[in-house]
Amino acid sequence: MQNPKVSILIPFKNTAHFLPECLDSILNQSYVHWEVLAVNDHSDDESFELLSAYSQKDSRIKVFTNEGEGIIPALRTAYANSTGNFVTRMDSDDIMEPNRLQFMWDVLIKNGKGHVAVGQVKYFSDRGISNGYERYEAWLNELTSTGKNYSEIYKECVIPSPCWMTYREDFEFCGAFKPNRYPEDYDLTFRFYEKGLKIIPCSEILHLWRDYDSRTSRTHEHYAQNYFLDIKLHYFLKLDYDESRPLVIWGAGFKGKTIAKSLVSKNIDFNWLCDNPQKIGKKIYGKELIHFTALESIENPQSIVTVANEIAQQEIRAFFSGLEQEPMLDYFFFC
Repeated sequence: MQNPKVSILIPFKNTAHFLPECLDSILNQSYVHWEVLAVNDHSDDESFELLSAYSQKDSRIKVFTNEGEGIIPALRTAYANSTGNFVTRMDSDDIMEPNRLQFMWDVLIKNGKGHVAVGQVKYFSDRGISNGYERYEAWLNELTSTGKNYSEIYKECVIPSPCWMTYREDFEFCGAFKPNRYPEDYDLTFRFYEKGLKIIPCSEILHLWRDYDSRTSRTHEHYAQNYFLDIKLHYFLKLDYDESRPLVIWGAGFKGKTIAKSLVSKNIDFNWLCDNPQKIGKKIYGKELIHFTALESIENPQSIVTVANEIAQQEIRAFFSGLEQEPMLDYFFFC
């Protein structure tokens, strides 16, 4: 291939403690045609000095300063300075398995443009991994093993932000890092979905995902629950909502109320269902809550389900199945 180079985009901020492991895992890749575009997002530790030292030893590593502030401007800076035919992300506190770049490059070459290469992930931490992260890892890897990640895209981000690769042309087609919408990894995943990029199944763990208390996704407001709900509703209304069909919201907890309030503000009508006897018949934001069995009498509805309990979700799926309604067409789980 004329330009087999893979551009690895790495924004970093105050991760000096983890950077050596990250960078060494890149230097140890079996695939050698890569460049690192690392962008310093105003670190006040030794991250910049450490990365600069690596760049002096290996010319494939290039270091830049974020002229803006935050991860999106940093990613834009990294991408603007990249030259590879292939684009991938990396977090400065994570570790690549030695075959990650080779595996992803191989499957992209085999499948051609219009595809996203992904890999399975494994969380690690000095203090152990919580049950919530264990379940998220298992859920994500199960989707990745079959390439059916988009089938549950409205639940959580179905492509891990530091473990994907695309052709540069496809990345441009999906808007690169132009949108200013957080969480930026979830937004990019929705744009892959919107533009029809096919996910290549993967059964190998290619990325080790570090968890710790000061990790950005744990601490920054841009990764709070309301941002995720805003992105879900934005893309649902843009990509999957059929205005000719009655819209239904199922659930009146925090997520249900947040979605309902947003729909009211957009002047979008909906029916609001729940199974809580204390809420049925009451009005919230001017909308009366009704028993979920009312769904049987609504003709050709589309439903957003905001119920998080896993057992309840199974019962809800069974209810939809009894009505011969299909996921990602007639109903969408938002949690």
